[in-house]
Amino acid sequence: MDNEKKQLNFDLRPEVAQGTYSNLAIISHSHSEFIIDFAAVLPGMPKPEVRSRILMTPEHCKRLLNALNDNISRYEAQFGSISLGNNAPEQKGTFNLGDFAPNGTKS
Repeated sequence: MDNEKKQLNFDLRPEVAQGTYSNLAIISHSHSEFIIDFAAVLPGMPKPEVRSRILMTPEHCKRLLNALNDNISRYEAQFGSISLGNNAPEQKGTFNLGDFAPNGTKS
């Protein structure tokens, strides 16, 4: 019984099922939550537009990290290594949105 996987039943509204495109994620955190803003940087737009904001507890965020690592490993085993390309900037951590004033400037 312990080895059986639990199956979740959930509703998926048609407007949510279409998905939301994002090519940028901005991650910040406080002691009690992680905030992930999914944005899109598109030609002709003066600045990125946040399309969705997800708030998670640190525990759930770590579960998401583990699930993503597992899925990326399985994806690469099936389709080959995911290349980040030579032009991709190296990410060295994240910044905390709390360090910025409400207008987006560094405080």
